[in-house]
Amino acid sequence: MTVFTSPHGDIALRDQTITERVLEGVRTRLDAPVLIEGLTGREITGAQLVDAIQRLAGGLKARGIGPGKVIGVMAPNIPEFVSTFHGIVFAGATVTTINPTYTAEELRHQLQDAGADLLITIPATLDLAREGIKGTGVSELVVIGEAEGATPLADLMGAPLAAQVPVDLDTHSAVLPYSSGTTGLPKGVMLSHRNLVVNTDQFLGVVKIQPGEITPAFLPFFHIYGLEVLVNVYLAAGASLATMPRFDLELFLALIQKHKAERVFIVPPVAIALAKHPLVDRFDLSSLRQINSAAAPMGADLGNAMHKRLGCTVTQAYGMTELSPGSHVMSPDAPRDGAVGQAIAGTLSRIVDPETRKNLGPNAEGELWVKGPQVMRGYLNNAKATAESIVEDGWLRTGDIAMIDDDGYLFIRDRLKEVIKVKGFQVAPAELEARLLDHPEIADAGVIGAPDDEAGEVPVAFVQRAQGSRLKRSEIKAHVAKTLAHYKHLNRVIFVDEVPKSASGKILRRLLRDRLASGQDGR
Repeated sequence: MTVFTSPHGDIALRDQTITERVLEGVRTRLDAPVLIEGLTGREITGAQLVDAIQRLAGGLKARGIGPGKVIGVMAPNIPEFVSTFHGIVFAGATVTTINPTYTAEELRHQLQDAGADLLITIPATLDLAREGIKGTGVSELVVIGEAEGATPLADLMGAPLAAQVPVDLDTHSAVLPYSSGTTGLPKGVMLSHRNLVVNTDQFLGVVKIQPGEITPAFLPFFHIYGLEVLVNVYLAAGASLATMPRFDLELFLALIQKHKAERVFIVPPVAIALAKHPLVDRFDLSSLRQINSAAAPMGADLGNAMHKRLGCTVTQAYGMTELSPGSHVMSPDAPRDGAVGQAIAGTLSRIVDPETRKNLGPNAEGELWVKGPQVMRGYLNNAKATAESIVEDGWLRTGDIAMIDDDGYLFIRDRLKEVIKVKGFQVAPAELEARLLDHPEIADAGVIGAPDDEAGEVPVAFVQRAQGSRLKRSEIKAHVAKTLAHYKHLNRVIFVDEVPKSASGKILRRLLRDRLASGQDGR
């Protein structure tokens, strides 16, 4: 069996909860701002954050809320999200993080599946919350701030709780994020304290975030990328966040300039903006030393375009909610075009033939399997899905087609489920999307396979043209055909106002398939 090990060796496991790990970093900067509200400039010092966490935990404990209880948190990126999340965790309860843009039906599904007892939200989403809790076990609505008909979060505060309520670090779920749901209903991912703490240390072992660094934080905190890589990692490192409730390019650039951010964490749609949008030239981004993209594949050409324009190191990382979320991170000291990094400490990898389950060696393409202390406990209420995903003594099947080279660098080709089979040949949508994004008049693109009587499937591209562009379908097809094999050529091009994506930046291909099935066609 070919097993790829980490160049960073093994990793020691801490006997801490994730909140204890975070507070360890926050307490080094009690008098300094650790959270800054990007829109207003409001600052929360380390001491204020510690106090808010401990008082919420104390109030929850006094109400009998602790281990075995699940609380939903549905809010945008604001400082109170951080204190609320960690206050709940410090009290020994479990948080299920919820997308504020959900419909009432989607909210209801998550609350029911997670077994939530309480829902904390903001005034703007209170009507949605009221509708969504119908038929669930939620007994009380709590609002950050004040709103009629809901309990103010301030009312939950109590005497500060000095110490973490004891929980089992390996079996207690600290958080229940739900998988992005690109196919089927989202599944609750059980992540333990051990998962989150070790992934924090694994990440900091590669990306040397320094105390006092500030980064703009637009990646949603309800998603594991934003929650772990920004909230937990930055605070544990003694660094700070400037929160953004949603992505706004002008505010993002202004915060980089204002706080002299040394590194930012983004998703591919933001990479496109940094590489192509004229607004970028209006800001001083000279402080940037590293841009890291994750959550979806980014082509080498797009990374090189950012590097050329901004003059900083561009890296990628690989992960998924089930990995807490990271397994491979690119060191800024040794970047490699097109790769998403090497395995972080304590992480093993395999490349497996998805049909025969035969192990493959270096430079061969197959499904990526990962093993390490950051692998989830499993899917909540779904033993079947857990057994299908975690196999052979703890190996997680990622569902991603990948290749690992002789130096241990991981290259993601595409999702196993999303590979397009044209006359028996496999075509990766990500490869076509990267080629489309090379074109200066294409703002964004998504590719899916469409059924075809002769070929089995054919590639169809959904293209968002750049503002003012009159680019023709024939020109787009020719652009792809110029550099890719014949079986990868586009069968159709459909123009769209935007390519639908999840909050984590993944293309929602099921929505593209729905559009194609509805008869909205292109040539």
